[in-house]
Amino acid sequence: MALTLAQAASQATDQLQRGVMEVIATSGVVLDRLGFETIVGNSYKYWMEATLPGSEFRAVNSAYAESTGTTTSATESLVILGGDSDVDRFLQITRSNLLDQRATQTSMKAKSVQANFSTSFINGNTGTDANAFNGLKTRLSGAQVFSMGTNGAPIIGNGTTDPHVFMDALDNMISLVPDIDVLYCNSFVLSKYRSMARRLTIANQTVDSLGRTVDLYNGVPLVDIGNKADGTPIIPQTETQGTSNIASSIYGVHFGSTLGDQGVVGIENGGMTVMDLGQLETKPVLRTRIEWFCGVALFGPKPAARLTGVLAS
Repeated sequence: MALTLAQAASQATDQLQRGVMEVIATSGVVLDRLGFETIVGNSYKYWMEATLPGSEFRAVNSAYAESTGTTTSATESLVILGGDSDVDRFLQITRSNLLDQRATQTSMKAKSVQANFSTSFINGNTGTDANAFNGLKTRLSGAQVFSMGTNGAPIIGNGTTDPHVFMDALDNMISLVPDIDVLYCNSFVLSKYRSMARRLTIANQTVDSLGRTVDLYNGVPLVDIGNKADGTPIIPQTETQGTSNIASSIYGVHFGSTLGDQGVVGIENGGMTVMDLGQLETKPVLRTRIEWFCGVALFGPKPAARLTGVLAS
């Protein structure tokens, strides 16, 4: 059974590890949902259906034409994600009466880990960063990518027909992902969607398990995936769609509950480790290290999809 970080944190006995995992799980909208399965070794090989075997109706005393289906193999490798944070002993001793310096730096490092994982979840490309894992933008192709149009299309636009064009496209993308769990977008798209939903009186919201207000589209959460560690949007509003260079994408994802489930599943070995390395011998600083051997696997033919050419207008 794939466990989310929050579920794994509840089982952690080390308080430092538990605290870091909780910060990572609650500071974003990917790692609060994605479940992780433990694998053996540094990679996981699996098989997926490619083509089904034939079947037929037969007459009495006749034979079936034998046929077999085909499968394709895929291998997902673990990557190493984490970082060190150092705090000078002087600052820890003299300034922690105002703010625990090590706790603050560790929390900030945890949020950075979350941001980097979420960034790679969408944009990861081993062709440009061999140390990361491939994200949805790199993996999704063919029928799992649906376009808003040659040059993109607006969410609100003329306020009459354009919103329905947008919703028709979104419906088409959602239909590509059975049992879809979430729709990821950026803040610009989410803002325009809210404006459109208010105008058409279809606005619908709920409150998630963390007390956050979440927008729903036909019962599916539509959430802003947030920013990279540098503060820029993970899903930019600068994608090129035909003649437009101010387009964006919406990603639909179904999260699998186990390895082999028809969804997106995280993989890891050893879980997330958080180490208090104490004072270094080389200089008077106190070091904390976060390290995680992790990755993502996509099972089945339709675990996720992408809607391109979304103009935030």
